[in-house]
Amino acid sequence: MKSIILLYDPSNEELVEKTLVPRLGADLKLKLPFTDRLTVELGREDFVVTYLSDAQLKELFPLALEQDWKIALLPHPELVHGRQGFGVDSDLEACLEQVLESEKSARVDLLLLNGRPVFNTVVIGESLSLMTGSLAKNSWQRFWKKVSYFFKLFRAAKAHRYQLQAREKEKLDTAAIGMVIVQHGKSNLLSRKVLEDSYINDGKLHAMILAPKSISGLLWFGLDSFFRKKGKTRLPPFAAHIKTSSLCISSEDAINYSQDGSLLSARKLQLEVRPKALNMLPGKHLDMEGKASEEDIFKVRVLPRGEVRDELLKRKLPLINHASTEEFKELFSSLRASSRTSNSYLVLMVLSTCIATLGLFGNSSPVIIGAMILAPLMAPIISLSMGVLRQDKSLILDSSKAIGWGMLLGYLCAMGITWLTPLNLSNEEIMARVRPNLLDLGIAVGSGVAGAYASAKEEIAKTLAGVAIAVALVPPLAVSGIGLGWMEWSIFQGALLLLMTNLAGMVMAAALTFLFLGFSPFRLARKGIAYSLIVVGLVSLPLFFGFMDMVREKDVISKLDGYRVNGTVLRDITVRSVKPIRLAVKIVAASSLDEQQLQRVKQEIERVLGEEVELEVTLGVTVF
Repeated sequence: MKSIILLYDPSNEELVEKTLVPRLGADLKLKLPFTDRLTVELGREDFVVTYLSDAQLKELFPLALEQDWKIALLPHPELVHGRQGFGVDSDLEACLEQVLESEKSARVDLLLLNGRPVFNTVVIGESLSLMTGSLAKNSWQRFWKKVSYFFKLFRAAKAHRYQLQAREKEKLDTAAIGMVIVQHGKSNLLSRKVLEDSYINDGKLHAMILAPKSISGLLWFGLDSFFRKKGKTRLPPFAAHIKTSSLCISSEDAINYSQDGSLLSARKLQLEVRPKALNMLPGKHLDMEGKASEEDIFKVRVLPRGEVRDELLKRKLPLINHASTEEFKELFSSLRASSRTSNSYLVLMVLSTCIATLGLFGNSSPVIIGAMILAPLMAPIISLSMGVLRQDKSLILDSSKAIGWGMLLGYLCAMGITWLTPLNLSNEEIMARVRPNLLDLGIAVGSGVAGAYASAKEEIAKTLAGVAIAVALVPPLAVSGIGLGWMEWSIFQGALLLLMTNLAGMVMAAALTFLFLGFSPFRLARKGIAYSLIVVGLVSLPLFFGFMDMVREKDVISKLDGYRVNGTVLRDITVRSVKPIRLAVKIVAASSLDEQQLQRVKQEIERVLGEEVELEVTLGVTVF
């Protein structure tokens, strides 16, 4: 038989009398309403069961620690952080049953902030409530708090300066938008998703310091908080992690923070874990037997220091991250070298165009792909995009020369091979590149993004970007040269339009990618980006009409393929021309058709399409 002292919220006295008192029965020694001036003397066997809110429990804990009470928590409607931090079940009946059946309490570590107990979470920086929902009392409130903070997060996001002093570590002077501090991995939404090696009695606290360098990085952080999958434990790329038994956080300005939902302010925050300080009945969901490393963790390499820190502190977070001086110098040096017209570049350009032209005549996709891999056009195009972005005239001029010489040699090679080759009929590979549309522009944009991103990131193989660029440039260059060799202006013009589309799309996309990666301030990039968009817009006009023609062709084929007319079936529909519509159709019938029957088939096709057509007919007779 237990000796239970029930401390309860006076505002819930009716529920206490109807539910708690009868359920505790003969084990209940005394019931007391909670007051600010509560004084009670307990025997060694007395067990304090509380039905209190977070705020009331905060007032009670100093007395419980001083007198070493054995304590158990019941799920009060306003016990949000206490229930979550100590793993208390939300089912009141289940908790009462656990209290009555349990024979022993356990010693539990307690996190203290400036001497006050922390049940669940300390959030420094109001915006980080987006992840923790620390100011909400129930699930719906937490959801709407997230939505609200998600939009507020980007209006005035700014890094603040903090000094961090962990046990036996040098003081770290850095800048961050805020921090989330918990005692163990199941304290809140963020810690549950990024901390594995932690439990309540490991004697450690965990501080996650978030220092994004741009609004775009912060946007990723906000979206990830909504959609992060269960079990995914990787920290955001701009987050540091400190695991230690004590941590001092100070700042020249007042630090605004939330401690278990209470908004507070101080210049210095002293956090420490007091081992085995609390004698309590562990909640059903509290991990008491976890195994965690006893070593401290100090992963702070991503935190800004020195000049980077000072730049972040001067203004609000920029829209995009600015590349570091080292990154910019290395990339710009590489692009300047790539913009020069070297002998090796010209040789590779000649070889790739020759191979592509022969592959086109042979109607061989593998040969064309080989030419794409060999093509060296990536380097000057990416250099040109950086020159356009930063309005660097010398880089634009050098890159343009390299591209121009490469294209000139490509044309000469393609024309020469065309004159030497007795073949003068178009095939599928050639005709596939004379009618460009908006889909081709999309391919060019993807190639430009791939090239710029790979150039800026050392860990990505540059050959991957080379393949992506060459896919969009070498074949149309060769087809355009074939058109010149044949003096077929429709082939020349169509392939040239595709070539210009790909070039303009890739330069624009690569420039935007470099802008997003922070290699130019927006004020400097505006002019170049505007010119790029204008060129792409002009090129897109004929592409739009080409795309609409393609849509029209697919519509005609879908309406007529398999269509039955007077006992015949239409097969293998090919659209020779859209304006006017000229079709090649295979008509399958049981016997030959005379001219009158063919006219009736033509009239039915015109009725289905709603306009006149020119018809090329191939007749197929079914033999039984």
